[in-house]
Amino acid sequence: MTKRIEFDVVVVGGGHAGCEAAAVASRMGARVALVTFAKSTLGVMSCNPAIGGVGKGHLVREVDALDGVMGLAADHAGIHYRMLNQSKGKAVHGPRVQADRRRYAQAVCQVLAHSAVEIIGGEASSLNVKGDQVDGVTLADGTILSARALVIATGTFLAAQMFCGSEVRIGGRAGEASSNRLAAQLRELDLPMGRLKTGTPPRLDGRTIAWEKLSRQASDLDPWTMSPLSRTRTAPQLFCGITRTRPETHDIIRAAFDRSPLHSGAIASAGPRYCPSIEDKVVRFGDRDGHQIFLEPEGLDTPLVYPNGISTSLPQEVQLEFVRSIGGLERAEIVKPGYAVEYEYVDPRALDKRLALRALGGLFLAGQINGTTGYEEAAGQGIVAGMNAASLGRGGDPILFQREDSYIGVMIDDLTIQGVSEPYRMLTARAEYRLRLRADNAETRLDHIASKANCLSAERNRHRVERLEAFARLKPQIETQRLNQPDLTFASLVETSVGEELIEDARYAPYVERQAAEIANAARDRRTSIPDGFDYSRVPGLSNEMKERLHAAGPANLEEVARISGITPAAVAAVLVASRRKAA
Repeated sequence: MTKRIEFDVVVVGGGHAGCEAAAVASRMGARVALVTFAKSTLGVMSCNPAIGGVGKGHLVREVDALDGVMGLAADHAGIHYRMLNQSKGKAVHGPRVQADRRRYAQAVCQVLAHSAVEIIGGEASSLNVKGDQVDGVTLADGTILSARALVIATGTFLAAQMFCGSEVRIGGRAGEASSNRLAAQLRELDLPMGRLKTGTPPRLDGRTIAWEKLSRQASDLDPWTMSPLSRTRTAPQLFCGITRTRPETHDIIRAAFDRSPLHSGAIASAGPRYCPSIEDKVVRFGDRDGHQIFLEPEGLDTPLVYPNGISTSLPQEVQLEFVRSIGGLERAEIVKPGYAVEYEYVDPRALDKRLALRALGGLFLAGQINGTTGYEEAAGQGIVAGMNAASLGRGGDPILFQREDSYIGVMIDDLTIQGVSEPYRMLTARAEYRLRLRADNAETRLDHIASKANCLSAERNRHRVERLEAFARLKPQIETQRLNQPDLTFASLVETSVGEELIEDARYAPYVERQAAEIANAARDRRTSIPDGFDYSRVPGLSNEMKERLHAAGPANLEEVARISGITPAAVAAVLVASRRKAA
């Protein structure tokens, strides 16, 4: 007899996107199941042992403001804290935490264990579809999980292959399987799909590294944390080593190009431009005599070191040769070779702003299945998909993020309007309103969404109340002193992080006010809506390429039309005229 279990929301995938989606849906009161190949891999950091960075750190703080898992887990596991871009304004400061891999995964598992999420080990083999609506998922053992809302967060596992030299293996992570049956069904649904690739460097034995030859980078002395609920750092702090590749390193790599799947044609898909493999670096930056490498410890109780900057899919013996050509690594031993992963994704232009698939009701996608790269981008999408899946499963309203309010909103807007031609990575340059989107004011910016979604735990709600009380007490003082002391050097008011945030608000006030006026103007443009089913083929003056892009994106208003890559101002004007004629 077939076993059937009823839920409000089912999440497929136990990576960063899936864990955030399941956790937030549970916090909102939904009955949630999380399906993963193996329970032991929940919260695993597949690639680098770090959370945050420039742009990415903003996403982590926003996820944390919604009571997400990532910030607290990073603090529990944090063994090296670094605030990037400190020489620049606070709007582009990037909090980054290197984590002990084991402690990080333990922290994620602990959060889920204390939630009402039911963790189910197994393979989601097929979607259950009734008409144009998803009705849950069937597992490989025949168990049916029924739900009104389903979140797919399969990461790099969808029809995935791993490459190391001429060796090709099926799987989305070393030693793990690939989600092939689910990938086949998604293709059968005639979704717009493609393939992308990512990669990882070899892991080194830190006991074989000549650390005395390397520059050292210590953890920040300023005791900041990723989440305000983390009262202090709990793990010992370690240093990182810094070295560089050499011309002879590049010569070794060039000589092995014919053995690289990236250059032999075995991998034809695009990889992340802002995190390229060492092979790509040697080709694209042929005039450079070296590339910086950060040697990052993977944990407190392991000798493994992550050499950030030399992602590769070259054969293992070539990896060892070029690694040993690098200063300080002359006797280094490789414990795990680097490899590339190629996997399938769904064109995110097939999604709406809830990250729901337009073609199939109740199906949400989050993470690398949407063409993104990185833990932080995945977590941000997981929060959005999980919130909206829970809201749909319980008959609530959509929960939407705007690009003027959050980096999460910027990311979703970029993905659903422009799509991707390579794995999408968050950059502060993507946000036109970044002066107001600081990492330190994420709680303030997203308080309205947290309140609407009712997604905060009791502990987080207590913190929120205390924070609002501090704002009410300190803001009048700072506003008064701003008039008399424009340089705002009064340290006496900085009794909490709230005081620091308010001082930064005051410093940025003239620029933020200017941007507020720009946002108001943009809002007027947003009121010019595009009718459903609008036929762009009938708009005079549009090229065939523009018509295809507009039909694929399905913009809801004129502002979205203007943000589609390749759409000229003249084309925007033509669409405006045509849409007004249709509306009339």
